[in-house]
Amino acid sequence: MSDSPTRDLAGKRVVVLGLARQGVAMARFLARAGAQVTVSDLKTKAELADALAALADLPVRYALGGHPMSLLRGTDLICVSGGVPLDIPLLVEARRKGIPLASDAQLFLERCPATVIGITGSAGKTTTTALVGEMGRAAGRPTWVGGNIGNPLLDDLERIAPGDLVVMELSSFQLELVTVSPPVAAVLNITPNHLDRHGTMEAYIAAKRRIVAFQKPEDWAVLGFDDTNARALALETPARVVFFSRGVQVDQGAYKTNGQLALRLGGREEVIGERAEVRLRGEHNLLNVLAACALAGVVGIPVEAMRQVIRTFPGVEHRLEFVREWRGVQWYDDSIATAPERVLAALQSFTEPIVLLAGGRDKKLPWEEFAQEAVQRVRYLITFGEAGEMIAGKVEEAARTMSGRLEGIQRVQTLEEAVEAAAQVARPGDVVLLSPGGTSFDAFRDFAHRGDRFKELVNQLIAESAENAET
Repeated sequence: MSDSPTRDLAGKRVVVLGLARQGVAMARFLARAGAQVTVSDLKTKAELADALAALADLPVRYALGGHPMSLLRGTDLICVSGGVPLDIPLLVEARRKGIPLASDAQLFLERCPATVIGITGSAGKTTTTALVGEMGRAAGRPTWVGGNIGNPLLDDLERIAPGDLVVMELSSFQLELVTVSPPVAAVLNITPNHLDRHGTMEAYIAAKRRIVAFQKPEDWAVLGFDDTNARALALETPARVVFFSRGVQVDQGAYKTNGQLALRLGGREEVIGERAEVRLRGEHNLLNVLAACALAGVVGIPVEAMRQVIRTFPGVEHRLEFVREWRGVQWYDDSIATAPERVLAALQSFTEPIVLLAGGRDKKLPWEEFAQEAVQRVRYLITFGEAGEMIAGKVEEAARTMSGRLEGIQRVQTLEEAVEAAAQVARPGDVVLLSPGGTSFDAFRDFAHRGDRFKELVNQLIAESAENAET
């Protein structure tokens, strides 16, 4: 890396496509580096008021309300936000002209002086990223956590030192354009997701593969052994490979054996702790813990720090987050579950009868396995949003050929109506679980907005009940 990590950008003519969180971070980073930045977004000036205010002190030009072909004239680089599909006409033409494309992940990975742990997967990447970040801090390492989770790390690049540790969540959208891999890379799992964007499972896997494809022999690849697609990537990287598994004692990596979590690296085996000590609920979270331990191990974080974190880490917001208990019913927010696969993991985390709230917008994913599991594990299903009718239909179809716990299905239009319906049918001992299986974009900005609204509705419901009891 050169003395100035941004020297190569000074004077370059750069277009940033998409002014969401990643786009704002890229525009700010590039403008401060001395690039001539033009930002383009399909939205209008009024719709982008907050983002424009964040860049008001910088010499940025704008082309709003569309992506005109004139943006390509004299352009040296196009930086693409994750939400912008790569098959739009402007980017097709840019490729034809040989104009290079980059993502925020590419800009950061090319320039970061510290060890970067990159984490991707169809499910669990945010929890694993947060766990590794906490393990780094518990070990006393200066640790930066961000990427697809929370903070865009480009904002911190100037303050990151060579001896620091960076833990970076990476989505398939960010990985589509990278031509550099992090020195430590994890692929937790690859199951059907975002097929509305990628088109085919093969294209989705190809995007995930890029996190390990450009590694060096001295690098580390940490792969989920229990997931066929993740395990297969061992053949796609020149890096040293370690695995994590909850069913197999892997030769190198982290695993569960006889009720204990163990780490085996470089011929040394250590017990991390007891399975019962893991605070997070669900077998899917056990895999996240094992992945985090394997990653922490390869960067030299001691087992004592891992043990401390797995005993105390409460989880990440909107991921099987306990909201509160009311009249003997526990309410949980799992709004992050934007694919049927994630709902399966949530359902398998409970033994209690479940009142499930499912819906949102479908991503063209298979629902059959979800439907069978819902018949077996869900006492009452309430569907809402664009996909509500389809989900209810799939479960009804499964219920005609199998028996289980399911007592009833109710269709409503909105999340507000779903919460009201759940309050009516829930009984003491039940769990009311928001685990939608679809995206939030039919009614909300994102899954966090949906989860926040769910928690607000639950608390409002309880407050109103208390007021009525007093009058």
